[in-house]
Amino acid sequence: MTPEELIQQARAMLPLAYAPYSGFPVGAALECADGTVYTGCNVENAAYGSSLCAERTALVKAVSEGQRSFTRLAVIGNTEDFCTPCGACRQMLYEFAPDLTVYMANRRGEYLTASLGELLPHGFGPAALGSEAMSST
Repeated sequence: MTPEELIQQARAMLPLAYAPYSGFPVGAALECADGTVYTGCNVENAAYGSSLCAERTALVKAVSEGQRSFTRLAVIGNTEDFCTPCGACRQMLYEFAPDLTVYMANRRGEYLTASLGELLPHGFGPAALGSEAMSST
């Protein structure tokens, strides 16, 4: 699958986003090592802290289906600027895929590419706790 195809899967999630408070719909597509793709959109809540970003929605869907190894993520917003994962999403993704490739797209489908390590340098993960086994449970 090309980066553009993965971004297109993320774009398909934009109309499904529930973003009545921010008015900022976001779509994401997370590719697993076996090629399976899980998609997600942001789901906001009146208690803002309970809201869930598109990237974490896709990640939680994948993990809940038994996936633990991820290779690429596409994230897109309906904006002129490139849509980047927030800090909480970067941290959640780092738990499973510190070497993840991230495509950050805008509404025209243009995108930037970065590694998760570039987006979250010196990330905190299972190894920092002295237990690699924690990431495989």
